[in-house]
Amino acid sequence: MEDSLPMGETDVTAQEDGKTGWSDRLRSLRSPGRPRLWFEILLIAVSYWLYSLVRNAVPEQKTQALSNADWIWSAEKALGLAFEETVNHAVNSVTWLIVSMNYYYATLHFVVTIGVLVWLFRRHPGRYAATRLVLFATTGVALLGYYLYPLAPPRLMNGANFIDTVLVHETWGSMASGNFKNMSNQYAAMPSMHIGWSLWCGLTIFALASAPWARILGLLYPTLTLVVIVATANHFWLDAVGGMVCLAFGYAVSRAWYGSLPQHLPKWVPSKSKRGARLTGVRATARLPRPAEEPAGEPEPAGARRP
Repeated sequence: MEDSLPMGETDVTAQEDGKTGWSDRLRSLRSPGRPRLWFEILLIAVSYWLYSLVRNAVPEQKTQALSNADWIWSAEKALGLAFEETVNHAVNSVTWLIVSMNYYYATLHFVVTIGVLVWLFRRHPGRYAATRLVLFATTGVALLGYYLYPLAPPRLMNGANFIDTVLVHETWGSMASGNFKNMSNQYAAMPSMHIGWSLWCGLTIFALASAPWARILGLLYPTLTLVVIVATANHFWLDAVGGMVCLAFGYAVSRAWYGSLPQHLPKWVPSKSKRGARLTGVRATARLPRPAEEPAGEPEPAGARRP
């Protein structure tokens, strides 16, 4: 017959097991694991849909956005770094170059980011979740910037001499120009996620790629993106600084959760199911009752032989 616990007392073992269970679950969530393809596709699709929905639902606040653009432009002039208009006009004079930049602005923002995610998934599965968290946290905090600081891009400023290169050259290069202007919030220029995402791609490639040429391309990609966003008059260079601040926040969130920067995590890890099975087996083995010690027999006399 099992012994019963006195009234008012709890089973300490059960409490410890419960705490151990929660601790194991939290540790499992925070430890790198092999990503599942169907889950990642669904997560990225839903997340981008929500991002677009929230970004475009933020009130445009045209008057405030134009006022903020005037302040940014004045601040850059005071710093002696108001070069966007010069770059915009210089690049616009070379038709093939500015048209290429329009398409660059419209497409590579998505193509390269998705490409880096696929590369991480296939070649660095142990670092995938942590690096993906950097991207998600960066994008999430950017939405706060769009809400708190509406900003008109240079091409929409009143009284300025910027050229909207998409309209002038009739190219498909911006969701905020031409036939697409009603599908996107035109006054969400701060921070620049073209810089936030491209710098995420560049730093990830530089940190994890083994080929020197790939690492060089990783650093060139956000640099060229900065030239493109300025030349097409879609952003001030200070918008790029805002994107960098958001990316720094994303890395801080990932490091706080995983306890390390993504590149310092293991490249290859077992799947969650296999790791969980091993943990369960170890835990079950650890809880088996220890065999009772056999009573010590009488010492054998010296010189006695065993039968």
